[in-house]
Amino acid sequence: MAELDNLLSQEELDALTAGLQDGSIEADTGLNSDVSVMRHDLTNEDSSLGVNIGAIDMINERFIRQFRLGLLEVLRTTPKVSMADVQIMKFNEYVKDLSAPLSVNTIRLNPLRGYSMAVIEPSIVFAALDNFFGGFGRGFDKLPPGRLFTPTESSIIKIMLDVLFGSLKEAWAPILAINCEHVSSEINPQFAQIADENDLVVVSRFVADLGRDVSGNIDLVYPYNSLKPIRDLLRSRVQTGDGDDVSDKEWSAELKSAAVDAELEITVELAQIETTLKKFEALSEGDVIYFSKSEYARMYVNSIPVFDADVGANGSQMAARVVKPLAPKK
Repeated sequence: MAELDNLLSQEELDALTAGLQDGSIEADTGLNSDVSVMRHDLTNEDSSLGVNIGAIDMINERFIRQFRLGLLEVLRTTPKVSMADVQIMKFNEYVKDLSAPLSVNTIRLNPLRGYSMAVIEPSIVFAALDNFFGGFGRGFDKLPPGRLFTPTESSIIKIMLDVLFGSLKEAWAPILAINCEHVSSEINPQFAQIADENDLVVVSRFVADLGRDVSGNIDLVYPYNSLKPIRDLLRSRVQTGDGDDVSDKEWSAELKSAAVDAELEITVELAQIETTLKKFEALSEGDVIYFSKSEYARMYVNSIPVFDADVGANGSQMAARVVKPLAPKK
């Protein structure tokens, strides 16, 4: 077997190098030389597979309804809570936009895997504190970076977390029964490591207004890995609750009570007459129009035929008596 270092001499190697440099020898003449290369990181998660954002939106809508009612009960004020778009991002990208101090709460949502996070801005905490003691919801926009929450402020945060946990449990109930557990609290989001820096998280942001020109954010952050095991539930069905659910019955009763006061226009049609434009233009006061009376008059509700009716009089007023309902047209 020939030795590999004897295949080309040094002079031949130098000639090849010079030919490539001056262009006399063509380069990149192999197969698939025009194919572009796309960088792919095997350690990076693909957010396009799995989690149904529409299902998270429905969960958030139910959460807002329950959270608003819960805050109304404990703070005796009517809060305004709105929902921002759900975002999927890397954990370090989310954390870098936060500035201490914040109420950063590590929570566990059994049976979801891992830990989640609830982040409440100080303006919400102080507005809730002012409302709780009978104020008008005054708050503070910024606090010194190292400022800790006092025991009274921490008590208000605990009350808000209790409301948040109950609302979150009700919101998730149609898809998955969860139990919420508070694990720890921090003021610096850098210390709440619920995921690695490059791991994906699902961020649900709620904008709350608890007082006079005071608003702030409440974030619920789920690790993407915690939602992957239930992606089939999130993808296959977005439920609004069971038919026997108490809240659904209350909602139906409120909808019915609101609908019964709606005004309807009822008209009664005795007959329809076909004529020409010439004959119609020739009509004048005192002319008599003859038509064949149907067995029943037709009663319309908002221009929709609903009943057959008899037309007559009741005392000094004209009246229509409902004879039979009409079957809807297929």
